[in-house]
Amino acid sequence: MPDFLRPTPRVLRVAIPSPLRRLFDYRPAGPAPSDGWHPGLRVRVPFGRRQVVGVIIECRDESELPLADLKPIDACLDDAPLPEDWLWLCRFTARYYQHAIGDTLHHAMPALLRQGRALAARTREHWNVTEAGHADAPAGLERAPRQAALLAMLRQHPHGLVTQAVLAQSFTREQLKALVNKGLIERHEQPVTGGGPPKGPALAEPALPLNGEQAAAMGALHEGLDAFHPCLLHGVTGSGKTEVYLQLIEAVVGRQRQALVLVPEIGLTPQTLERFRKRFQVPVVALHSGLTDHERLDAWEAAANGRAPIVIGTRSAIFTPLARPGAIIVDEEHDGSFKQQEGLRYHARDLAIIRAHRHGIPVVLGSATPSLESLHRARAGDYRHLRLTRRASRHAPARLELVDLRGRPRQGGLIAPVIDAIKTTLNAGHQILVFINRRGFAPTLACHACGWLAECNHCDAHMTLHRQPPLLACHHCDHRRGLPDACPDCGSADLRPLGSGTERTEETLAERFPDIPVHRIDRDSTRRRDALERTLGEVRRGEPCLLVGTQMLAKGHHLPHVNLVVVVNADAGLYASDFRALEHSAQLLEQVAGRAGRSSHPGRVLVQTLHPDDPNLRLLAARGYDALAEQLLEERRAASLPPFRFLALLRLESPRDSDVNELGERVAEATREHIEQRGLNVDCLGPVPAPMERRQNRYHMQVMLGADKRSHLHEAGAWLIAWLEAEPTARRVRWSLDIDPQTLA
Repeated sequence: MPDFLRPTPRVLRVAIPSPLRRLFDYRPAGPAPSDGWHPGLRVRVPFGRRQVVGVIIECRDESELPLADLKPIDACLDDAPLPEDWLWLCRFTARYYQHAIGDTLHHAMPALLRQGRALAARTREHWNVTEAGHADAPAGLERAPRQAALLAMLRQHPHGLVTQAVLAQSFTREQLKALVNKGLIERHEQPVTGGGPPKGPALAEPALPLNGEQAAAMGALHEGLDAFHPCLLHGVTGSGKTEVYLQLIEAVVGRQRQALVLVPEIGLTPQTLERFRKRFQVPVVALHSGLTDHERLDAWEAAANGRAPIVIGTRSAIFTPLARPGAIIVDEEHDGSFKQQEGLRYHARDLAIIRAHRHGIPVVLGSATPSLESLHRARAGDYRHLRLTRRASRHAPARLELVDLRGRPRQGGLIAPVIDAIKTTLNAGHQILVFINRRGFAPTLACHACGWLAECNHCDAHMTLHRQPPLLACHHCDHRRGLPDACPDCGSADLRPLGSGTERTEETLAERFPDIPVHRIDRDSTRRRDALERTLGEVRRGEPCLLVGTQMLAKGHHLPHVNLVVVVNADAGLYASDFRALEHSAQLLEQVAGRAGRSSHPGRVLVQTLHPDDPNLRLLAARGYDALAEQLLEERRAASLPPFRFLALLRLESPRDSDVNELGERVAEATREHIEQRGLNVDCLGPVPAPMERRQNRYHMQVMLGADKRSHLHEAGAWLIAWLEAEPTARRVRWSLDIDPQTLA
């Protein structure tokens, strides 16, 4: 039936931005959209005492309530529905992660769309020379030298110029209008983002030659350009994974389709954008939290309408609609940043796979240290396993050299042999990266007389000592206080920093090497916009220097002049209570080690440890991450842990420990009864306190569900949520269900 003959629905089921896992019924009102009422249209509706922007999910003729009792919508905000692929992905995400559909839609759209702004491109004036303007001697300019100069300038720009660029050259709007009236130039409105792709070839510079392994990987990727084709691109650091991405995107863009590239951190986005924009002439847009609301909406709209062939973004960019999807690439797929840890707890890598399957397009997961989940899927044949074992520099990746810390005095966390190695490397004209995954001056402040430690009043954690500015700060709740003059327990003035952080190591190195620049890169030193890129720009000039940084430096940065990497303390994450701790620590060590020797000189990696005889650490040092990952997979299989089992984690928190304890006991007991009654193959473990039981003056409790089948886990999870929503005592407790949790913290 044609749309204009289709009857108007009597009920619109609308998703409202709220934690309630349901839709709300409204009556259509006012003028209908030109194509009629459809799912995906945004509407402004009354909700309680306020007006909110919701999204129509269903159009029906009946409601559970009398039609007369339904409130009418206030306004329809769109002429056409939001993109269908975006709406499908949001509905899948809400269903899989057991989250409210309204809150999911709210998270997945740009802030201005949530506020009711139209989904339309911002435009700017653009001026082009006409065919008459390109004539050898255009008439009418004999006595207008400024107009002639303006025309000559515009002729030098075959793709035209925007008004701001023209006015910046001291020309005026009157001169532009005069040339328009003479038919020599013409005015266009061009989108701010993704407007006016060049008419020439897509490449701005030629692709690099591929080695044999890269060529084999590209051949495999070309075979699957027209179908769902999941590939794990498993390449050592510096092996040229990015070049494979670039040449795959070249093929995708050449077929008039779009590529979505996900990177784990906002710090990697400028580096990736620079390389992609240098290679391609087509528009490349970015989506990340560092953009303004207008910039984010512009990029989102350009992707949705197909004007942006290449989209690069962080985790939330997985929700970017694409008019002509052609491929999805997830760089550093193992990185924990792809998992949202608050609110809607989705995993962007997993949604990328689901989305690629929906569109029937290839998805590439790239990493030097793949997650055990991806390695398991590759071993099982679900993913094609593409290996890159050779570095572009032709040097083998540097092996870890374990340095025994036991019984040795330290300066800024470093022992004498390591400081000597740093000195030798600097004398050779190279750069050094000192990795310490603790920001601040020291992990805490201690009394040398009685053993008092500076502890947070709001968390079960020590406060970190900072020198810039001098204070104590909790890195869990951000509580801060001044430095005490004396020990609050015994009154002694002998207060000493305990351990080393980035500030202390930076201070020590600056004292030992006063003529060498020391660059500290952590969350504190890079708060200002572009601070990280400016620092890395100085480093890439190649002059000898020392970099002191946290894991911000370990993720994908190309530092060609670094020849020595020093890990100050390898033990910090190896022995945590989380069963993924060893996997994540090994990945971090291998990633930071991969920053060494990426250019013409072989690299060296010194790893300081108090446990040089640890068998896992020795295996990692001797045979690398792949060997350790194989061993960890076998241990996970024996212990029935992911990826051989599926988990869901119920988190409970409240200012009163009695409330979380009571609800934890009740929910665990009720869940076990339900599992037994339904005959589900699901284990219910807990309740147990979280690894940090008290944080921000709130007590945290956990209940774990485990199952061999996703369907059983999701059935138990859906029942558990319904039970909590109906349980009166649950209203005193904040709770959330995390499907496929990546950490127990």
